Amino acid sequence: MATGREFDVIVYGSTGYTGRLVAEYLAKTYGVGGDVKWAMAGRSAEKLAAVRDEIGAPAATPLIVADANDPESLAAMTARAGAIATTVGPYQLYGEPLVAACCETGTDYVDLCGEPAWMHEMIGKYEGKAQASGARIVFSCGFDSIPFDLGVWFLQDHAKTTLGAPLPRIKGRVRKMQGTFSGGTAYSFRATMAAVQKDPSLVAVLTNPFSLTMGFQGPDQPSGMQPIEDTDIGSWSAPFIMASINTKNVHRSNALMAHAYGEDFVYDEMMLTGPGDQGKAAAEAIASMDMLGGDDGPKPGEGPSKEERESGFYDVLFFGTAADGTVLKAGVTGDRDPGYGSTSKMLAEAALTLVLEQTGTPGGIWTPAPAMGAHLIKRLKANAGLTFEIEA
Repeated sequence: MATGREFDVIVYGSTGYTGRLVAEYLAKTYGVGGDVKWAMAGRSAEKLAAVRDEIGAPAATPLIVADANDPESLAAMTARAGAIATTVGPYQLYGEPLVAACCETGTDYVDLCGEPAWMHEMIGKYEGKAQASGARIVFSCGFDSIPFDLGVWFLQDHAKTTLGAPLPRIKGRVRKMQGTFSGGTAYSFRATMAAVQKDPSLVAVLTNPFSLTMGFQGPDQPSGMQPIEDTDIGSWSAPFIMASINTKNVHRSNALMAHAYGEDFVYDEMMLTGPGDQGKAAAEAIASMDMLGGDDGPKPGEGPSKEERESGFYDVLFFGTAADGTVLKAGVTGDRDPGYGSTSKMLAEAALTLVLEQTGTPGGIWTPAPAMGAHLIKRLKANAGLTFEIEA
C-alpha cells in the first residue's frame, strides 16, 4: 500500500461520462480538504475545471493534467497518489501505460475493465513488476465484477462458517435489473472484436472460463449461452451479457486464494425470466437480443440520464449447492443503475479500500474479492448503496 502520498485517490478520466460520476460521488460523500484526499485528472485543465464546476465540487478540488500518450505525465501523477481510479477505456487501447506507471511507482490501481484478453496480457507482462513494487492492480471494480465476485466470496464465507466446507457449485442469477449501457461499454466491445479479427488466437482467451487463472484449468463449466430451465430455482434463465467476464474473474479469485472454493468449483451466471411457458419465451427473447444496441447504440461519452441512473437497480441471487445437497443462498442488491450510477460508487470505494483499510494485500494483479473481501463489502454497505444478505 502506498503511504505518505499527497492524495489518497486520483480519478483519472474525470472529464469522461463515468469519470465525472466518480468525482461527483467523492465530492458529495467525502468533500474536499477533509480526511479523504482526492483529485481529478485528465488531459485538459480547462475541461477538468468545467466538470468540477458542473458536478458542484469545490473550487479547491485539485486538478491534474495527465495523458496516456505522455508517460512522464503518468509517472508524475501516479507518484502523487495512493491509488489511481481510472475510467479511461477501452483499456486495451489506452490502459497499458497507466498500469506500467503504477507498477513503477508502487501505486495502487483500480479500473472498470471488462476486457479479458487485455487483462490476460497485462497479467503476463506486469504481475512480477507489481509484486516487486508493491502496487496492487485490481481490474474490474465496477458492476463487472464486484457484485458477482464479492457475492460468491460472501456466500462461500458463509458456507465455510456453517458447513465447514466451500460450495462446489454456485449459480449467479440476476433476478432484477434496470439500467442502460453507455457508449464506452459498446466501444470496448467493438475494440475487442477488432482485436480478434487481427489476432484470432484471442478467441481461445475469450471463450475459456479459466483464461485468467495462471495456467490452472478446472472442470467443464456451463456455457450460459442458451436459455435453460433452472428446475432447482424454479425459473427459466437467459444468457447474461456480463457473464463472460464475471465468471473469469470469479475463477481467478478462487485461484488467487489457493482454490478456497475447491479445484472442482463450478460457476455460471444467467438472468432469471420466470417459470413456465412465459418464462421460457422471455428467456428465448433475451437470447436473441443485441444487448448493446447495435449501430443505434450509444456513442462514447453518452450514457443514461440522471433520472435513469437514479431509478435503476439490480438484484442478484447466488444459489449454492453443497456436496450433500444442502442449499445456501445469498442476495446482492444495488440502489442505482448497475453500469454507471452504482459502478461509479463501487470504483471509488474500491480505491479507498486499498488505501485506507488494512487489507494486508501484497503487490500483484488482483481481482476484488481476494484483494479486499470483507473490507470492501463493509464500505459498499455503509456508503455505496449495496446490500449483501444471506437468504433463507
